[in-house]
Amino acid sequence: MMDLFQAMAEMDTIQIGLWVTGAMLVLVVLGLRVGFAAAIAGFAGLLWIFSAKFGFERGFMVALKMAGTIPHSKTASLALSLIPAFILIGFLAYHAGLTKSLFEAAKRWVGWLPGGMGVATVFSTAGFAAVSGASVATSAVFARIAVPEMLKLGYDKRFAAGVVAAGGTLASLIPPSAILVIYAIIVEQDVGALLMAGFLPGAVSAIIYGGLVIILAKTRKNFGPPVTGFTWKQRFESLPGAMPIFAVIAIIMICIYGGVGTPTEAGALGAFIIFCIAIYNGSRWTELKSSLMETAKLSAMIFAIIWGVLIYVRFLGFADLPSAFSDWIVSLDHSPMLTLLMILCAYAVLGMFMDAIGMLLLTLPIVFPAVMALNGGVGVTAAESAFGVSDVGCAIWFGIIVVKMAELCLITPPIGLNCFVVAGVRPECSVQDVFRGCIPFFVADVITIAVLIMMPGIVLWLPGLMGFA
Repeated sequence: MMDLFQAMAEMDTIQIGLWVTGAMLVLVVLGLRVGFAAAIAGFAGLLWIFSAKFGFERGFMVALKMAGTIPHSKTASLALSLIPAFILIGFLAYHAGLTKSLFEAAKRWVGWLPGGMGVATVFSTAGFAAVSGASVATSAVFARIAVPEMLKLGYDKRFAAGVVAAGGTLASLIPPSAILVIYAIIVEQDVGALLMAGFLPGAVSAIIYGGLVIILAKTRKNFGPPVTGFTWKQRFESLPGAMPIFAVIAIIMICIYGGVGTPTEAGALGAFIIFCIAIYNGSRWTELKSSLMETAKLSAMIFAIIWGVLIYVRFLGFADLPSAFSDWIVSLDHSPMLTLLMILCAYAVLGMFMDAIGMLLLTLPIVFPAVMALNGGVGVTAAESAFGVSDVGCAIWFGIIVVKMAELCLITPPIGLNCFVVAGVRPECSVQDVFRGCIPFFVADVITIAVLIMMPGIVLWLPGLMGFA
């Protein structure tokens, strides 16, 4: 036993980093929540390193002090207050009846297309995503609204559930996006630039989804009838009910792009406007309390994951594992683009077993420096880079791509969270039905990611106008 302790004490920091990371992954596979697994592994790693350096007693006190102060010092950030604000907007909008109004407007305007109800669901979920930072909440809301409408018209239940689950993932990309805020905090990039970068890719993703639904309707028999019979007057009459959502989108655009306010101020103002509309539309204490409680629960879950992972991230810094991984990635005898594709494939596999936020929080501290190094490192220009983007542009571009990869995690088995949410809300649809219904949208997401990789200008145009990228 003494020989084992001696061997452990003589390990270098890279070996300690690998052992602790492996142990953390084992804990996750065994079912321990990501935040707790990361916190335990991070503290154990800090204890290991400092005990080898100072002895156990002093090493324990140093590790304990560091693990105790990191969560507050890193999360006492104004930028992170965006997360509960964005989530609150989504829940208030639901209780204010804005989601029904938005879906009705989409049905009247695009329902005449082949597979019109599916197209309406895609665009209404995209619209709701623009005021909600939570994809799970988006899927839950439209599972109640859109699925019954499609089933009533004769749509296949697997498709109806699949389009709602896939449409909900757009909330991960279209601002206000909680996961983009988390990415910005972890990699220390500008929150506003990343939020603006998500607009066009989110719109492209929604358009590709809509096009897929139309193709399915054209090629499959008895797919589901279009919705016709609405006059132009009825279409325009449906717009006022959805206008508050467009108002919040405009506020976010003006505050962030126009420099009128910060992203935090945009989130707070958007939440206040939706709150006033909810009161005006008849929401009372029961609905408001439900919105606040759901926001608190989801925010607490996200922050608990962040706190645990930040302890692990601090350990990684002492273990010097990110630098070692970057050096190894750059030394591979492959083109940078092929290496990037291999990293994205690893994300696709990892996403089958972890939730999106936990996956990004655990991997970004190691993967992000490696991708930046592949592109040419800090200070590289677009002309000199491997991916055709500058160092700041690469940070933003990779962020959008990796968040889009995280969207895949929400609809892929066995842990596709959106699929479980839809199945839970709609008992007539089993989890297997929802996963099968998501298969075409998985293909659409792969196409979207390919487009964003080949045309980074889609991601970087708006941040470029702001002086980034």
